[in-house]
Amino acid sequence: MDDVGLSTVLLAMLAGAIRVSTPFLFVALGECLTEKSGRINLGLEGTLVFGAMAAYAVSYETGSPWLGVFVAGLTGVCFGALHGAICKLKGVNDIAIGIALMLFGTGLAFFFGKGYIQPVAPRLEGVQLGSWSTDPSVQKALEVNPLFLIGIALAVVMWWAFRNTRLGLVVRTTGDSAPAALALGINVDLVRFLATAAGGFLAGVGGAFLSLYYPGSWTEGLSSGQGLMAVALVIFARWNPLACFGAALLFGAAGALGPALQSIGISRGYHFFNAAPYLMTLVIMILSISPKRSLRGAPGELSITK
Repeated sequence: MDDVGLSTVLLAMLAGAIRVSTPFLFVALGECLTEKSGRINLGLEGTLVFGAMAAYAVSYETGSPWLGVFVAGLTGVCFGALHGAICKLKGVNDIAIGIALMLFGTGLAFFFGKGYIQPVAPRLEGVQLGSWSTDPSVQKALEVNPLFLIGIALAVVMWWAFRNTRLGLVVRTTGDSAPAALALGINVDLVRFLATAAGGFLAGVGGAFLSLYYPGSWTEGLSSGQGLMAVALVIFARWNPLACFGAALLFGAAGALGPALQSIGISRGYHFFNAAPYLMTLVIMILSISPKRSLRGAPGELSITK
């Protein structure tokens, strides 16, 4: 591969990493917040899909993509609140409820979204960060969506808040030891309920990015399991919001590898390279078999640590 081809691949991977990583980032931050409180929500895949459908439908009906993003977040709050309310019941397994809500959210999205598969809705506009360059490929690579920038800011704020604020301490204490939290007068069920609802909001916003920016349409196969992969991403990031951002970029770059190689005419093994994010998820889960290695830093109240 010559220098021109290498630079083209790298630029394409940069652009792809920014685009593909954004929904990963929002879902991962939502799951990170939820798990920090001591609860696992595997239903975020359904939340992501329903959020994508809701955002696209609202954008089409109102002409406002940002209203679609907001509504997608609200639908995520509803799914998160439902998960949180059910998991408060005695003897309920949060993993089983998450799987049920994943199927429920996906099914609802397919049912209500059938009428929006063909219509074209207004999309979110990108921000040109490469206007300083005269190279069109650089300009295209550095065209980012505002949601990506918001996601970076959220990662930083969450990381800081977990370490330096009373609210962050409450969430961490609830996730690490429910008896200790109760002794401090913390309402454990309420904290977990609110954290799960907030995590659902972020997952819904991640879905809005899928339908309103990249790939920028509503279809039933839009998510491709990104909500589930984000759970592995959180484990890989050791429940650190800043590391979630780095891991999301890594997953995004893996997802952009196939299209980047195709852009310079390398099509052999194209589908294999498209499977890179899934292979990466598989490797992460294999490495996560050992609790001593993979669950270091995990909140003590998570069901996977007991």
